[in-house]
Amino acid sequence: MDSKPDPNPAPKPDSKPDPNSGPTPDPDAGLAHWKADPGWLNTASHGLPPDASWAAIARAQESWRLGRTDMEEFHAAGERARATFGRLVHAPTETIMAGQTTSGLLAPFAAGLPEGGRLVVPEVEFTSNLFPWLVQRARGVEVVTVPAAKLVDTIDERTTAVAYSLVQSADGSIAADAELVAAARAYGADVYVDGTQACGWLPVDVTRYDLFVVSAYKWLMTPRGAAYGYVAPELAARTLPHAANWYAGAPDVDPYYGPPLRLTDAARRFDTSPAWFCQVGAAPSLELVERIGVERIRTHDVGLANRFLRGLGLPEGDSAIVAVDQPDAEARLAAADIRVSARAGRTRLAFHIHNTEAEVDAAVAALTS
Repeated sequence: MDSKPDPNPAPKPDSKPDPNSGPTPDPDAGLAHWKADPGWLNTASHGLPPDASWAAIARAQESWRLGRTDMEEFHAAGERARATFGRLVHAPTETIMAGQTTSGLLAPFAAGLPEGGRLVVPEVEFTSNLFPWLVQRARGVEVVTVPAAKLVDTIDERTTAVAYSLVQSADGSIAADAELVAAARAYGADVYVDGTQACGWLPVDVTRYDLFVVSAYKWLMTPRGAAYGYVAPELAARTLPHAANWYAGAPDVDPYYGPPLRLTDAARRFDTSPAWFCQVGAAPSLELVERIGVERIRTHDVGLANRFLRGLGLPEGDSAIVAVDQPDAEARLAAADIRVSARAGRTRLAFHIHNTEAEVDAAVAALTS
């Protein structure tokens, strides 16, 4: 135990990451940073690691195998990832929490809903952003599920909070975000957003919300087991960190043994102890997304999605995720070695920065030949 690093070392005056600074987007970065076989159009299920992420994990695992693990390096990688995520979503580093899953990050805030409170959420919502709320019914929280199109109109003076995905997992539809935030603010309700299917291709400023969580293994292309979230300071101040642990300890205090409770004031009080290799792989993935630039990624991804839609004679859209209502679509694509997924009775394709026009055209050919 004595060899563990302090999870909250005192920052040096010139070492604290500036959440508003970072590398200038590099228009030549990306595209050549992946070694995937052609045909992976399934980032909405999980992303593919860039070379730098793969290499970083391999180095760390070799050190582990040889008994030469440096836990300071694991900690530093996690803090690099936290700071980079903050810059990607335009939030100060001290407002960023880190964990392993979307539902795990949401749990303390779901438990913090007041008894008798009212939360509204779309009825067709990925369950990681649904079950954490529904289980609160057992203690008297009213959870109202409605069609996404009726979500704005369901927010009223009784509403404590509204929860929704910025981009829906099932079909890639983008939420009526501005209207939802405005309606919630008009009634003093909190806004809790799952950005898992958005963050990495859709630019977002999360400071407009009270809570924003992301499983980073999809569009941010980290290993599965890395998740991040923004917590508005006011919400953080009134929420009990139910999973409090040694890693959420206050700076400059021994985090290992005995009382009293001594948690940091930053959002990392909601952290869980990090999965080391996930954080080692997460840092270079996030940094590559930052170097490429999310705006450039959106242009590329949506452009490919619209090329696919045009090829099928369908109207263009504004999302990197496309759902096809063709009964044999998944089988046709699989026969052409194009890997996609089935969701909500349709075939879902997802186009990301490493995909090419040739892959899109192959998918169109498979569905129209």
